[in-house]
Amino acid sequence: MPIAFGLFLVWYSYNSTTPEEREQIIHYISNASPFWVGMSVALGIISHISRAIRWKYLLRPLGYNPKFINSIFIVLMSYFANLGIPRSGEILRATALTTYEGVPFEKGFGTIVTERVIDLLMLLLILTTTLLLQTDIILAFLEEKGVNIIGAVAVLAIGLLGLFVGSFIIRKSKSPFANKVKTFLNGLIDGVLSVFKMKNKWPFIFHTLLIWFAYVGMFWVIKHTVEETVSLSISQLLVAFVAGAFAMSTTNGGIGLYPIAVSAALGIFGISSVSGDAFGWIMWISQTAMVVVFGTISFIVLPLLNRNR
Repeated sequence: MPIAFGLFLVWYSYNSTTPEEREQIIHYISNASPFWVGMSVALGIISHISRAIRWKYLLRPLGYNPKFINSIFIVLMSYFANLGIPRSGEILRATALTTYEGVPFEKGFGTIVTERVIDLLMLLLILTTTLLLQTDIILAFLEEKGVNIIGAVAVLAIGLLGLFVGSFIIRKSKSPFANKVKTFLNGLIDGVLSVFKMKNKWPFIFHTLLIWFAYVGMFWVIKHTVEETVSLSISQLLVAFVAGAFAMSTTNGGIGLYPIAVSAALGIFGISSVSGDAFGWIMWISQTAMVVVFGTISFIVLPLLNRNR
């Protein structure tokens, strides 16, 4: 379903532009500076390598120390798999770790869940920073689009209240389902808190920051490929970065939706739809191509390196 939705959005984007606009977008994409695109891809590769190193820090306290090259290939394979079926990469990652490193599936998967929780916290931190830096213009944009700020805050407050009440009921309940939920949530909390108890906590925190610095960096350098976006500040680009990050989780690797979300966010700062679309497509194509190429290599090379497994 997500991939069908993504393909529909590609079709929608194509049909919502005029032939002249499509020609301009294609011109921007085909003439994008190889240097800046290459810089973006290089930062993307750094983020994947850093993620593989960080993953090893989570596995060591469990008594496992997978080969560095295996960790990199497994991470790249998981991102490639997510392009086909959302979240399948996490299952593949834990399965491959079991196959090639002998780590029990549930333990490997637990470390991956911990990673996702920490990455979610980092995204929320960037979102909060973005809102603080661009409060006025974001509020003005929402008002222009007819979004009731007070109503949105009220809905958020009701949601938080519902979450609090739900957690209170689950904590008090003795039902088998509630016990499973409590066990799962306690495991997540323990996993996150274990980061600060691990032997390599500072290297782990360093690589977490490096991963997200690379994410923002590979987005920032793409601004140099489109003339109209060169002057954008980092705080303005963060708005589009957050929009793109949420789009990535909605469809397979952001197909179709990513350029639309990024273009809409850049439009807040007066960037034309043509330049915004071009920016989004250059970013998406370069990173997706990198994942496809290195993911395919990983699928081929990983079994060859581990013939004995």
